[in-house]
Amino acid sequence: MFKLTLLGTGAVGGVPLYGCECEACLRAYSDDSWRREPCSAMVEWEGDARHCLLIDAGLMDLHHRFPAGSYDGFLLTHYHVDHVQGLFHLRWGNTAPIPVWGPDDPDGCADLLKHPGCLSFNPPLSDGKPFVLDGLTITPVALNHSKPTFGYLFHCACKTFAYLTDTDGLPEQTTTLLESIDQIDVLVIDCSFAPNDKGNNHNNLVTAVAISQRIQPKRFVLTHVGHRLDHWLMHHPIPEGIELGADGMTFL
Repeated sequence: MFKLTLLGTGAVGGVPLYGCECEACLRAYSDDSWRREPCSAMVEWEGDARHCLLIDAGLMDLHHRFPAGSYDGFLLTHYHVDHVQGLFHLRWGNTAPIPVWGPDDPDGCADLLKHPGCLSFNPPLSDGKPFVLDGLTITPVALNHSKPTFGYLFHCACKTFAYLTDTDGLPEQTTTLLESIDQIDVLVIDCSFAPNDKGNNHNNLVTAVAISQRIQPKRFVLTHVGHRLDHWLMHHPIPEGIELGADGMTFL
């Protein structure tokens, strides 16, 4: 068993955006299936035992969703607050140390690294250097963002998934690595903005489509979605070969 679940697919403000009355936000208020929580995911697999790894920690109810001992740790893309805010109260829990992996960013976020509580921060990961957790190979890949940021390649049970957020385009070395893989079964990528919005630290739809055409995975799924993109897609068809991610979406 090897499964990726999108726990949250929202850009930093989420959907609905606080105080906004655009069509997309009004739809999300009336239909929970269109709500977007902080961008995060979960990967599950079976090696010698059953495992669960949480990708980012922006959800504020992690301590309710995931009881102590029910997962193997956190894999952080970067230390912007919307990707780590759920750790700030969880760290004071009365539990065994919780492993955390992520990029090299000595500044971290606020006092998280200085006062980790029950969080056990592993040595920083390196771009392109894979490591293995009981049958799951994880390869960090550099992304274009305002803080040191990694996307991740996951390989297990003859399948390869890529999870790439937050980024504006892709560094050439990351694109080259992705192109060298025979088949990426699912590629999940940041796309916060509509085509007519200039990306800033995040892809717009034009940039995302160009990446899809170059990498050509089996499935290409958008996450870190902002309300303006949701609004645009209410009036325009999504490009062929592109899927719009949703909270709770799973991939096997």
